[in-house]
Amino acid sequence: MIHPTAVIHPSAELGEGVEVGPYSVIGEGVRIGDGTWIGPHVVIDRWTIIGRNCRIYQYASIGTPPQHIRYRGEETYVIIGDGNVIREFVTINRGTAFGGGKTTVGNNNLLMAYAHVAHDCRLGDYVVMANAAQLAGHVIVEDHAIIGGVVAVHQFVRIGRYAFVGGATAVPKDIPPYVTASGIRAKLYGINVTNLRRNGFPEEVITALKRAYRMIFRSHRPLKECLEEIRNDPVYEFPEVRHLVEFLQDSKRGITR
Repeated sequence: MIHPTAVIHPSAELGEGVEVGPYSVIGEGVRIGDGTWIGPHVVIDRWTIIGRNCRIYQYASIGTPPQHIRYRGEETYVIIGDGNVIREFVTINRGTAFGGGKTTVGNNNLLMAYAHVAHDCRLGDYVVMANAAQLAGHVIVEDHAIIGGVVAVHQFVRIGRYAFVGGATAVPKDIPPYVTASGIRAKLYGINVTNLRRNGFPEEVITALKRAYRMIFRSHRPLKECLEEIRNDPVYEFPEVRHLVEFLQDSKRGITR
């Protein structure tokens, strides 16, 4: 059902069963997948693509221009997958031409009220952003990461899969996969055992990750030496440990410790 007060651009494409609430605005070139529900007073700006069965609550603002002084109105995108829940006052900005041209959100994510996803960010699947969590431009968040309320993430930072960042934390450097981080400035507090067990990780995988964590973050040696040691250790047989090592060696912002 489309409410009669909703404003929908003639070029917008709405799938089967899409609902649009009162006073919502759907812009030029927007595509919305089957079964998506859009509440009242939502703005979905031009060139936004939204998948199926999403729920978008009042006053969310999606696909608005990037907050960047070099943006000159070029055609860039927000691309959102299926099954996402986007709560009140969430803002998601379009990408920039010099940053890949698109901001992407995967499938089955929960973005709580007042969360912000800036230009050129890339979110995976099953990510949770709690209230007022803020991502600056070009941030990458891997699958199943949880970002607490009022967290502020610096540009170009990566947050690894299954990581947890506690509330009110500033994140200037990469957060490795599988860890817990918290503090006024992010500091690591070990492997995120709770999230791993909730998601069915075997105990032998958790034990291997704990050993790898100790070898890297409790040795007080250069990172390069630690990673080389892990490659020669039996724990390197686990795909999760290999992903951790690859994530660390690919860091450009530096690693939270």
